[in-house]
Amino acid sequence: MSTASPEKLLQRLAQGKPVAAIVLEGTDIYLRTLCRAKIIEAFVPQEVRDWAVLRLSAREVGWDEILGRALTVPMLARRQVLIVESAESVEKLGEKSRDEILKALEGYFESPAPFTVLVIEAEGLDGRQRFAKLLHEKALVVELTIGAGSAPLMAAQMAHDLGAEIDRDAAVVLAEMLNGSPARMRIELEKLTSYARGRRITRADIETLVVAARRNTVWQLAELLANRRCDEALAFLETLWRNGEQPAGIVGALAWMYRKLVEARDLPMHTRGYQAARQLGMSPESAETAIRQAHRIAKKDLLAGIVALAEADSQLKSANPDPRATLEFLIARLASPITRPAAGSA
Repeated sequence: MSTASPEKLLQRLAQGKPVAAIVLEGTDIYLRTLCRAKIIEAFVPQEVRDWAVLRLSAREVGWDEILGRALTVPMLARRQVLIVESAESVEKLGEKSRDEILKALEGYFESPAPFTVLVIEAEGLDGRQRFAKLLHEKALVVELTIGAGSAPLMAAQMAHDLGAEIDRDAAVVLAEMLNGSPARMRIELEKLTSYARGRRITRADIETLVVAARRNTVWQLAELLANRRCDEALAFLETLWRNGEQPAGIVGALAWMYRKLVEARDLPMHTRGYQAARQLGMSPESAETAIRQAHRIAKKDLLAGIVALAEADSQLKSANPDPRATLEFLIARLASPITRPAAGSA
C-alpha cells in the first residue's frame, strides 16, 4: 500500500479515510501508544471500546485465531480495532509455519473484513522476508520515527498536553539534545513541567534540568575519545550501562555532542565561551568546553563520528539488535582517528 509517518497517519485519521490494516513499526513507545490511541479514537466510540477493542499477542496465539477474530462481527459496534502485538515473531518461525501464516494473511488481505481495523505492531521487520514485503504491499506501514523538523513541534504539543507551554528555542534545544526521541522528550517534559510550575518552559530550564544532567557524562566521554583512550572509554561505557543508561540515550547524547563539536570546530580556537554561547545554543561553560575539545579532533574525524553514530542508531532500531556490541564497536570507532589535526588546521 504505502509508508507513512505518524503525522501522516494522524492526518489521514482526522480526514476519516478508511484503512483495513495498519502496521506500526518501530521501538518508540510514545509514538506507538499515540498512534494506537488515535486509531481507536477514530474508529471506535468510547462507550463500546470494552467490546470493540481487542489486543492479542502473535507470540501467544496463532494467526488462525487472530484472523478468525478479525472476521467476527463485533458486538454493539459498527467497527472494531484488533491490535496484534509482537508481529515480528513470525520471522523467527520455521519455514513451514511462516508459509502457512503468509497464506492465511494473503487470503485475508484479498477480502478484509469491512468492520475490522487490523493494527499490526512490530518493533522491526526484516525487509528481505516475505512477511515484511506482504505487509508493505497490503497495509499502511507507519514508521514510528519523526523527522528532525517535526521533533520541536511534537515537543511543543507534548508540553501543551501536559498543561504547559514551551518557548520555541527551548523546544528546538530539547529535541536536538534528545535526538528527536518522542519517548525521551515526554519524560523530560514531565520533569520540566513540574519544575516550571505554571510558567513557560525556557531554554534556561532545559540547560538546568536536561543538559546539566548529561553534561558531565557527555564531556567526560568526549575527553576520553579526544585523547584516544579507548580502554578507559569502554570502561566508562560499562559504568553507564550498570547505572541504567539506555543505549539509545547514550547514542543520542553522543550525537548531540558531535554535532556541537562540528559547529564549534568552525569557530576560532580561542573564542571565549560567552562569545560562542548563543551561536552554539549552549551555556558559556559548555561552549568553552566544546571549542576546546573540538580543536583537538580533526574535522574529518568529527564528520566520520556522526556517520558512525547514525549507523549505531540504525543498528539499535534493527529487528535483532545487540546493544552492548553495538555500543562497544561505536566507542572503538570514535576513539580511532582517521587523521591527526595539524596545528591551526580546519
